[in-house]
Amino acid sequence: MVLIKEYRVCMPLTVEEYKIGQLYMIARHSLEQSDEGEGVEVMENKPCEDPVHGKGQYTEKRIHLSSRLPYWIQAICPRVFYVTEKSWNYYPFTLTEYTCSFIPKLNVLIKTKYENNSGTTENCLDLSEEDLKVRTVDHVDIAFDELSGKHYKREEDPKFFKSIKTNRGPLIEGWRETDKPIMCSYKVVNGSFEVWGFQTKVEDFIQRSIRDILLLGHRQAFAWIDEWHGMTLEDVRIYEKQKQSETNEKVQYNASPSVTKDADEAPNGSTTPTKEGE
Repeated sequence: MVLIKEYRVCMPLTVEEYKIGQLYMIARHSLEQSDEGEGVEVMENKPCEDPVHGKGQYTEKRIHLSSRLPYWIQAICPRVFYVTEKSWNYYPFTLTEYTCSFIPKLNVLIKTKYENNSGTTENCLDLSEEDLKVRTVDHVDIAFDELSGKHYKREEDPKFFKSIKTNRGPLIEGWRETDKPIMCSYKVVNGSFEVWGFQTKVEDFIQRSIRDILLLGHRQAFAWIDEWHGMTLEDVRIYEKQKQSETNEKVQYNASPSVTKDADEAPNGSTTPTKEGE
């Protein structure tokens, strides 16, 4: 049975504000997380159109992440490993698919819709009665849910951050019931890995990983509000294009054959790339 989880992530923003904040956050986050030949490489980013949802933006990315996987997954993956992300953004509705050519039975499909409320719509993405019976709902609190220590930064903690431009924050207990404006990102995640002996473990890992990414990304979108608030869509598309170019260069440079890595790994499992001859 495919796991169906619906994540509801509230933000102290309007849906229109989040449209800009999300694009800014993804572009900046992708650059910051790309290192040592791993990270997000943008293959395509172009306009698209759908008969139901209208005009949108299509992106295709390669997410290089071999050393970031649990050891039990690394054991069955090649050293050069990436996941393909295809996304159709018809804001306020988006559709994102993750696949891997090396593991054809791995598939993750995420449907997202954004609304100006505190997560109170019970079937925002119009799931079937069958899907509703097996769906579990997870309310993600960007301020009070625990974030992995390696990603924690006090300046990005909504419990302490206060926006100069908007005067929003810090967020206190119960903020989702009291703060205005308020919007919610509804994400329904279908994650499947139909391989006997690994299915449950991998599907659980997929859901945990997605939740961690949602928590970190939404915290950053709010904590960086003073940098993107006031940008137009054109402004943020220019910023996005610039950061995507920098990210691709960073990933491709560190992954190139002319860059070798020291045999000894650091205690955290990372390695330091050096040019041949150095």
